[in-house]
Amino acid sequence: MGVLNVTPDSFSDGGKFTDLEAATTQAKRMIDGGAEIIDVGGESTRPGAELVSTPEEIDRVVPSIEKICAEFDVLVSIDTQKPDVAQAALAAGASIVNDIASNREDTEMWKLVARKNAGYIAMHMQGNPQTMQDSPAYEDVVAEVQAFFEDRLQKLAKTGVSIEQVVFDVGIGFGKTLEHNLQLLGGLSMFTTLKRPQLLGVSRKSLFGKLLDLDVDRRLPPGLACATWAVANGVQILRVHDVAETVHAVRMAESILERART
Repeated sequence: MGVLNVTPDSFSDGGKFTDLEAATTQAKRMIDGGAEIIDVGGESTRPGAELVSTPEEIDRVVPSIEKICAEFDVLVSIDTQKPDVAQAALAAGASIVNDIASNREDTEMWKLVARKNAGYIAMHMQGNPQTMQDSPAYEDVVAEVQAFFEDRLQKLAKTGVSIEQVVFDVGIGFGKTLEHNLQLLGGLSMFTTLKRPQLLGVSRKSLFGKLLDLDVDRRLPPGLACATWAVANGVQILRVHDVAETVHAVRMAESILERART
């Protein structure tokens, strides 16, 4: 999954792809690099990010989604917290809703997903983007995130979303300390018991800065290390900025894993 932020303030690439031509060029670059999904976002979810109005977010994402769907044979997901934005994106050609706010029990969003038979990525977050890093606390972060996912499956089913539509994301960096993030990465294999695909979004995130003292533009190597670890522990979808490099790393890891299991 290639990340396409059509925002002025995302943490690593804000402002680069707000122009439709630039966004389309970046989408093509990621597709050529091996992306099977393009994740379009119109509102930054970095810690402390300012909220964007629904009309503005729709105006940001819909033109890119329409153009990508018209020009390329690729799945498109909409990264949003808002049902109205998700509805506009699905109408424009997106087929997946990437919901970082699945902790809100937003039945309007869930009913939309059920009605449109869209894919649904349920991400774990403690709090919201404005407050999530204000002293996040867990007794057992892996067990609590797993319990959250089990609860989501039950509640989604009650609103008409089938289990086959659901993908889970542990939410690295969303209401977690560095230690919580590392524990979740170390426990990725535990989530395979849910029998649903896992998505991991760790590309360029701040844990690399905190752990390794790396600026955003130097975080690719640890991101690739996490990607190879993830696929070895059951993750099926990697949400990344550097698609071609990640594809190469994953193919190498998969080649080794195939031989290790025979």
